Amino acid sequence: MIDSPASLKGLPEDQLPTLAQEIREQLIETLSKTGGHLGPNLGVVELTIALHRVFETPKDKFLFDVSHQGYVHKILTGRGAQLSTIRQHGGLNGFLLRTESEHDCYGAGHAGTSLSAALGFAAARDQRQGEEHVVTVAGDAAFTCGVSYEALNNVAATTKRFIVVLNDNKWSIAKNTGAIAQHFNRITTSPAYAHLHEQAAKFVEWIGGKKARHLAHKIETGVKQILLPGVIFEDLGFRYYGPIDGHDIPLLIRTFEFLKTQQEPVLLHILTEKGKGYAPALAKPDKFHGLGKYQPDTGETDPSTTPTYSEILGHTLADFATQDRAIVAITAAMPTGTGLASFAHQHPDRFYDVGIAEEHAALFASGMAIEGLKPFLTIYSTFMQRAFDMIVHDIALQNLNVRLCMDRAGLSGDDGPTHHGLFDIAYLRGIPNIVHMQPKDEEEFVDMLWTMSNYHQGPIAIRYPRGTGTGATPKKNPELLEIGKAELLREGTDVAIFALGNFCSVALEVAELLERFKCCDSRCSARNEARSTAVYSDTRGHEHRSDAAMRGYNNIANALAQQGIQAAVINPRWIKPLDTEMITRFAKNSSLLVTLEDHALLNGFGTGVAEHLSNERLTTPLLRIGWPDQFIEHGSVPILRKKYGLTAEAIAEKIIHALRAWEKR
Repeated sequence: MIDSPASLKGLPEDQLPTLAQEIREQLIETLSKTGGHLGPNLGVVELTIALHRVFETPKDKFLFDVSHQGYVHKILTGRGAQLSTIRQHGGLNGFLLRTESEHDCYGAGHAGTSLSAALGFAAARDQRQGEEHVVTVAGDAAFTCGVSYEALNNVAATTKRFIVVLNDNKWSIAKNTGAIAQHFNRITTSPAYAHLHEQAAKFVEWIGGKKARHLAHKIETGVKQILLPGVIFEDLGFRYYGPIDGHDIPLLIRTFEFLKTQQEPVLLHILTEKGKGYAPALAKPDKFHGLGKYQPDTGETDPSTTPTYSEILGHTLADFATQDRAIVAITAAMPTGTGLASFAHQHPDRFYDVGIAEEHAALFASGMAIEGLKPFLTIYSTFMQRAFDMIVHDIALQNLNVRLCMDRAGLSGDDGPTHHGLFDIAYLRGIPNIVHMQPKDEEEFVDMLWTMSNYHQGPIAIRYPRGTGTGATPKKNPELLEIGKAELLREGTDVAIFALGNFCSVALEVAELLERFKCCDSRCSARNEARSTAVYSDTRGHEHRSDAAMRGYNNIANALAQQGIQAAVINPRWIKPLDTEMITRFAKNSSLLVTLEDHALLNGFGTGVAEHLSNERLTTPLLRIGWPDQFIEHGSVPILRKKYGLTAEAIAEKIIHALRAWEKR
């Protein structure tokens, strides 16, 4: 068992291929029980072994772009025995995490971040005249991110010692697209590649000194004169080497030993197979990029009888597009994850996968919208924030008819804080012109998509959770929803619960618990007496609280507890604009308003309700319930909801406590 980089260095080199096979077997067997990013990690086993063989962490710095391919790194840095806990609450994170190990120098979870961060490490080293090496491993998909090129543009002017490993497996999550991917493909499919591979293999024969420098120059000349594959990098100030076999451990070791001696920025282009060593992952790289539990022998996963929100979106938009030629769908390297693969299959000429380029995607959609198309920009909530400036400056400011579909809104569970969609309400609700909504179930989801398709007054956004909902079957003919009008799900006279989206079902459970609640407090007064004087209506139908009502108001909480609490449940539907009439109605007729949301409390849906109450000078107490002001760790949704008090039982207790606290005033 290799439990540290030091023990890896002590292993005879001829045993390293055996170690690679053992690691693959461990990954396949363990992740079959936990789920995780199997394919990417199978593809970097030899690379990670070679890196730890040549370099010395934590002194030397390894940065993995996205870092979902960091499982092998975790195994080789003393965490192999904990691999069975990966992505489980309290266990290893599915990405690199600075608080998890001294060998994880930089946390990540989104693409395109490693080059800029690594350059920062290199600049800091140079400032203090350090000797450590900085190595960043970025997949070819990272080079579809504009921020990667912003970093590359600054390398030559910043440092002389910088190592970039371009891990070319032709995949991000889905198959890579665009000119950059085609450029890499031309390199690897050139007839001269065999010669290049032969030249690169001579690294194995390197024995040092002048011979090494001569060999390096020879390879450099051969690359530039025969293929010119590195021109794009050479022009940015890098010395380009490769492509070489990313699964040849001796070749990788000799190459890294050479590259660490160079006093100039270098880029090594390696070729790997995503899913190497496991036939099911090789056959379906997109599926095995990241998945749940599976059968290790076959790779089969348990079928789901209930379609996910993502799957419903793909099929629904495809159906709409059959009748409406203006509908187009855009995603950023996530056709399967967003459900748009079915749209792409039915309407390939109207489907656009722009790669990991959310900023471009938003601008691309803007141009389409101006020309009369109906772009549905479908991106995970956590990734949509990468396009925030474009949403403000280009989409909203120009009031363009772009439809923003934010998948994985709310808690994303096992993926953890880098992927939770807990901030989209906060970053959208303050932007003028945007309409924003969230469905309570699948049926309403399709109604909202239909409403989006028929909305032409500016940008409109929808947020929806990962996975399945209640299982509600969409109507054959979807319904147009009135903008800004909520839905009353359950009447109640004591407490009004405004439960956004998937928390509607939780709120209905809460209402049942409250109705069964009894209190033994002898101070309780009669609810009916207090309620009968609570409000009156004037001749115009406007409701007012009488003085008698206010005197009885403080005793309402205990009165409710004595006879059972009657809770209204409202499905807000609209985050912006709010149904202010509904809020006002229940504020004037209830002892307590409650908001529930699968979002951060700060600047969330409940904040909007609080602002309305303040603007209207309504003094009804408001209890806001959602996720606290901290980054929520990884773990299953049920475990995290229980921990943070977002189960039906915990919410009911909070409501009862709030009523009692108000009574004491």
